[in-house]
Amino acid sequence: MKYAILVLKNLTRSKRRTVLTIFSIAVSLFIFSALVSLPTVAHELLADTASSVRVAVHNRAGLTYALPEAYKSRIASTPHVVAVVSESWFGGIYHEVSDAFPNLAVDPEPTAAMWPDWDITPGAFEQFRKIRTAALVGSGTMKRFGLHLGQQIMLRGTVYPINVTLQIVGTIGGKAPPNFLLFRRDYLEEALKRPGVVSMFWVRVDSSAAVAPVISTIDREFANSTAETQTESEGAFLSNFLDNYRAFLTLAEFLGVIVVITIALVAANTAAMSIRERRAEIAVMRSLGFTSGRILGLLLAESLLIALIGGILGCGSAFLVLKAFAAGSPAAGPMGMIRMPPMVLVETLAAAALIGLASAFVPARAAARRNIVDALRTVG
Repeated sequence: MKYAILVLKNLTRSKRRTVLTIFSIAVSLFIFSALVSLPTVAHELLADTASSVRVAVHNRAGLTYALPEAYKSRIASTPHVVAVVSESWFGGIYHEVSDAFPNLAVDPEPTAAMWPDWDITPGAFEQFRKIRTAALVGSGTMKRFGLHLGQQIMLRGTVYPINVTLQIVGTIGGKAPPNFLLFRRDYLEEALKRPGVVSMFWVRVDSSAAVAPVISTIDREFANSTAETQTESEGAFLSNFLDNYRAFLTLAEFLGVIVVITIALVAANTAAMSIRERRAEIAVMRSLGFTSGRILGLLLAESLLIALIGGILGCGSAFLVLKAFAAGSPAAGPMGMIRMPPMVLVETLAAAALIGLASAFVPARAAARRNIVDALRTVG
């Protein structure tokens, strides 16, 4: 306890320097944790879908090209297929253009079987099947606009020249993207007066071992047709989507490491200056019986405590910022799931501890092992 008090008193010796050092470490680790969170979330998403039994079927020419709705029955008859959901992108906005978020029209009946990991209650699924204007809304979108169950909302079409009025009957959670909104495709088809085409199909198979055979069978079925298909596992589909951000995610990881190295050098310089100013005090402590190891431990404890406080402030701020961004981001798809994973929190605190220990070790060790007589003579 007496050594802890001594460490705390030494930290308040130069309050301005201590506060500025903590603040500089906090800012750098805020940047580090925010940047590293992006690729970490992307890797977690891909890992979660690696064993998925869902596959995506879209037009080989690209996601912007439609497929005939008649493909659904042929896909459903494929061996090992247990559910097929037709999906049409609507792309509506709530009020203003800045209020955009992913909204899709899907078949109501097989939705429960397709996404059991989306934490949609049986009651919400039942309402979704019964009410023609029903909508299921992601938790992020609910928070962003302050929506509530039973509320009616209108989405203004941007891709299509129509508006749709929807009633919120349930929320989407679990592993679902938090910004999604699902409504019934038959309602959209009726409003468009143009039935018969879909953006893509989601297919669920009976086991992960059947994913590859089903993919091959579906693509062979529609080969050489006017609308050839490209079928992918959910993981591959998500990976292709994230390829658009691959360079950015790699850059984020690189910049995060550069930021940590930079602040480590700054912290090392600050620690060296602080210890150099205390050479006389350290020499006196040695003459009073403090061992070199004890003095080294005290100096490292001071530096470690400063770094950990900065790390906690930095990653705590990044956690709140990313949480607010995820709730209010109009970004589509998986990138709307940006958050701070627990692993990034551990990495940030580990980086803070490493900065604190590494930056002070060399000057602290040199000061603690210096000859007492030489140290006092130099000061004198």
